[in-house]
Amino acid sequence: MDFIFQNILNALQWGSFYALIALGYTLVYGVLRLINFAHGDVFMVGAYLAFFLATFLVGPVVGVSPAMAFAITVPLTMVLTSCVGVTLERIAYRPLRRKGAHRLYVVITALMCGLILEYSNLAVLGASRLKFPELLEKHIWNIGGITLTNLKVLVIVTAIVVFVFLQWVVTRTRIGMAMRGISYDKFAIPLMGIPIDTIIVFTFILGSAFAGLAGLLFAMSYPVLEPFMGMLIGWKAFIAAVVGGIGDIKGAFVGGFLLGFIEVGVVSVFPSTYRDLFAFTILLLILWMKPTGLFGVPQSTKI
Repeated sequence: MDFIFQNILNALQWGSFYALIALGYTLVYGVLRLINFAHGDVFMVGAYLAFFLATFLVGPVVGVSPAMAFAITVPLTMVLTSCVGVTLERIAYRPLRRKGAHRLYVVITALMCGLILEYSNLAVLGASRLKFPELLEKHIWNIGGITLTNLKVLVIVTAIVVFVFLQWVVTRTRIGMAMRGISYDKFAIPLMGIPIDTIIVFTFILGSAFAGLAGLLFAMSYPVLEPFMGMLIGWKAFIAAVVGGIGDIKGAFVGGFLLGFIEVGVVSVFPSTYRDLFAFTILLLILWMKPTGLFGVPQSTKI
């Protein structure tokens, strides 16, 4: 039983990262019907921004305590990462949207934006890996043979709080109502006096900020950074969002944790090399049985 509960905690932590990134995918898709394939690399940029902020704050120039550096790094990382997301929207996506470009060209642009972020990082910082500074004093609790750390609890609680916050924003606020309206009919919304560009920018701010938060927490949990760290985890988070029902916040949240449980469950029984094989096979079977995802609904295209 100890082994099972320990793996459940590990799956909750790993699924939290997928869920935080998948929420960004589903927000953008829900409003724009755009699959922002650069989102995984925004996660990577957030991790690097957090690294430089934390290193500067705990360094000899400023010299604040690690706990204070953590308290400052979290909001600054989210703000700066949201700026990256908004920049991508203004430079890459908005011109195509205003010219009425086909979705295929927007998807290709998103892929290119991700590659630009990756190889810009590689060109500026090189291929050497960076070690994230330790900002929180590690506390380990052993409860009935189950090992629990304060960082693991922080990651899981953060994912839950972010999900509840986004669910509240989308379902209980006026700007959330506007986001849902754009996803339903983006041509009628401007006629009602709703600034569509403002709502889209707000969507990118939310998605990118929480991707940056996920990058910070991931770097603290696995403190080795490299330019391509966001590629695979970004793709997996996108698949998790699709399995849960892309465009649905609850689906993205559940899909992220489902993928985390599958991967940890496979690794606990089989060699780690079988992790992706089994995980993607199971997710493929889920989509085969329910093509719209667990919480997705069929959508008709207006003519």
